[in-house]
Amino acid sequence: MTDIIHDRLVPGQRRGLMLVMSSPSGAGKTSISRAVLATEPDLAVSVSVTTRPMRPGEIDGRDYHFLDPAAFDGMVERGELLEHAVVYGNAYGTPKAAVERALASGKDVLFDIDWQGAQQLRERAADDMVGVFILPPSTAELEARLRRRAQDSEDVVRYRLRQITNDVTHWAEYDYVLINHDLYASAAAVRAILAAERLRRRRQPGLTEFVRQFRAPPH
Repeated sequence: MTDIIHDRLVPGQRRGLMLVMSSPSGAGKTSISRAVLATEPDLAVSVSVTTRPMRPGEIDGRDYHFLDPAAFDGMVERGELLEHAVVYGNAYGTPKAAVERALASGKDVLFDIDWQGAQQLRERAADDMVGVFILPPSTAELEARLRRRAQDSEDVVRYRLRQITNDVTHWAEYDYVLINHDLYASAAAVRAILAAERLRRRRQPGLTEFVRQFRAPPH
């Protein structure tokens, strides 16, 4: 596989971007996110807060910040979340301070959030945001993935499957849409999106000054 070139055309500190990834539950966005993070040193992950119970193998502060409902509501009331939503019966949100620090320092930030959170970020930070929606190859494959991971009860699996129709209707709100046939191909596609978005004109500080040198008459 050919490596993606990360060099910027113009030297200078740029503001980071928000790489937002959403999908129906089980479509693979978390696995894709982890694969991309493993190869992108300039990409940080936004660790969400949630009221849902911790799953086997998860670590508080790495996968999520696990809070009780009262603590979560307190963050909402104090305006400490960039976005928040109830997903599959549990509350999720993005802490504001850590994200703002990363973006201001030129670090790109990856968000693994649902369409409700993505809509809120789009309203508040449209210039910073790049949205990627992940689709499964089929409903049958999605159900198989949910059952293979064996993290939820049968009632939860059935509930998640019933939500698919609503979730997928939001695909057109995103800048890019990927069908996740293969984890490695999907991760490579997201890396290509990230590389292209970093080179957008508006994200290259000093570009006008750089180009101006070519307009000077030759000596």
